[in-house]
Amino acid sequence: MAKTRGFEVVKRLADDPVPLPQRQTKAAAGYDLAAVSDFTLPSIWRGHFLKALWHMRHGKALTPELLTTADQELKPFLVPTGIKAFMQPDEVLLLVNRSSGPLKRRLILPNGVGVIDADYYSNDSNDGEIFVQLINYGLTDVTIKKGERIAQGIFVPFLTIDGETTPQMERNGGFGSSGKH
Repeated sequence: MAKTRGFEVVKRLADDPVPLPQRQTKAAAGYDLAAVSDFTLPSIWRGHFLKALWHMRHGKALTPELLTTADQELKPFLVPTGIKAFMQPDEVLLLVNRSSGPLKRRLILPNGVGVIDADYYSNDSNDGEIFVQLINYGLTDVTIKKGERIAQGIFVPFLTIDGETTPQMERNGGFGSSGKH
């Protein structure tokens, strides 16, 4: 029987022992995704961000340089998982927070829910590797250890509208490649 959905290790890590995501209980909806290597997520409460808040609080003008550096400190980090997901064309893999991420570690997915489309699998630019966007809103940096669970993936079917003209564009890359803003 042909496989219809699941996870695989990306080609660049084919010789490394990367465990595939698993559900932790028989009634769990989500498959736990883990970091493929150690990764430190800096706190957003860094010098330039705090300086910008101080300027704003005290009615001071923000210089373009301060605005740029403070804004960079709010940018999410992409934590690699070393895995990719395959599924049917009418399915999607949703990436969501683990309940312990925000509660215990102050780590969140800034986009709320990540969407991994079926055509992301094995794309040319990154082989379909799933990266989890995370922001650390805690007061201190957080080090994620290799193998530590960082998000959940939930496979779900989706519907399209009646009479839709099917888009003809093919995915030509990885992260954020399906269109402009």
